[in-house]
Amino acid sequence: MTEILIIGGGIIGCASAYHLARGGERVRLIESRTLAAMASGWTLGGVRQSGRDPAELPLARAAVARWPGLSEELGADTGYRQDGNLRLARTPEEVGTIRTMIAAQRSLGLVLDFLPDPAAIRTIAPAVESVALAASFCPTDGYADPVAATTAFANAARRHGAQIDEGLQALELVERGGRVVGVETGAGFIAADRVIVAAGTHSAGLLAPLGLDLPLDVMQVQVALSAPCERVFRQVFGVANADCAGRQQPDGRFRYTSGIGPYPGDPERWTASSLAPEVAAMEALRQRIGTFLPALAAAPIERSWGGLIDMTPDGLPVIAALPRLPSLVVAAGFSGHGFGIAPAVGEAVAALAAGRPSRFDLDAFRFDRFPQGARSAPMTLHG
Repeated sequence: MTEILIIGGGIIGCASAYHLARGGERVRLIESRTLAAMASGWTLGGVRQSGRDPAELPLARAAVARWPGLSEELGADTGYRQDGNLRLARTPEEVGTIRTMIAAQRSLGLVLDFLPDPAAIRTIAPAVESVALAASFCPTDGYADPVAATTAFANAARRHGAQIDEGLQALELVERGGRVVGVETGAGFIAADRVIVAAGTHSAGLLAPLGLDLPLDVMQVQVALSAPCERVFRQVFGVANADCAGRQQPDGRFRYTSGIGPYPGDPERWTASSLAPEVAAMEALRQRIGTFLPALAAAPIERSWGGLIDMTPDGLPVIAALPRLPSLVVAAGFSGHGFGIAPAVGEAVAALAAGRPSRFDLDAFRFDRFPQGARSAPMTLHG
């Protein structure tokens, strides 16, 4: 029998598998498609503290402390770069938003600079045009390669004895005597002493038959990758109203995203074609970003795709063991900003699943915090 079964092969599931296996637990992870097939693959790979909810900031800080050494720890290059995060304001109202964010986060001890005018922005990022009026800059933020980092966690987990099966779908959680005792899959029943649901947009559907209501709204983001061009920009960038974000990769390609919008399709049966963005929408996004970053506007789009986000009512994830079903742990609802905190979340989830105290305060991430009928939060910063 598998002692701990993890459902979901994104970076949260893989990081949890790594921490558990490294701690000597017998672990199996199943993924219905491939590792990093959804959120952990389409994301910008932002590793940021800036713009975080205060409840998430301790996880973000702990994760940022670990990211510089993760490539060595995991035995594979995660693509991590600590070049900072630039959050731009394009209107006087957005300047106010940036000022408010900076004041709130400085009060929590985060080092965050206010760049009050275009000249100050260009000292950090010379490629940014003066249409950007002001900005925040967090020098300790950065990014990593999303697929490489997820794969690195998975392979390190395997080296510590974890079994990872791709193409194996979880169909139903099985409860007996007040405990989840395993999972029915496309290849039969897998018995487990403890189960972790880290299945992103699929998590609510797995939990519902047990009478567990996880209020997730499935939202969509469009992503574009440009043709290679001269490397002129090193930071992750975003804007105060969250309608775009991006970065320039080391290979010169710009990777950038739209804001968050509704997904009209069936999130259980998404395909690459059902998520594919319209050409006109991506061109409009390229031109919008080009108003403050002309180098991106000049770079043709080489490829584009869509991604889904599992949004909770308050924009914070659920990271919790469930008192009614003590053998079940949920790590879902990361609302588009789970990638960067994954090293810390994986540690926290492993502690919950192994029955150990977590060094993190997880009260804000309780499963039962949502009022009846709650719906998802408004647009949030992602990546």
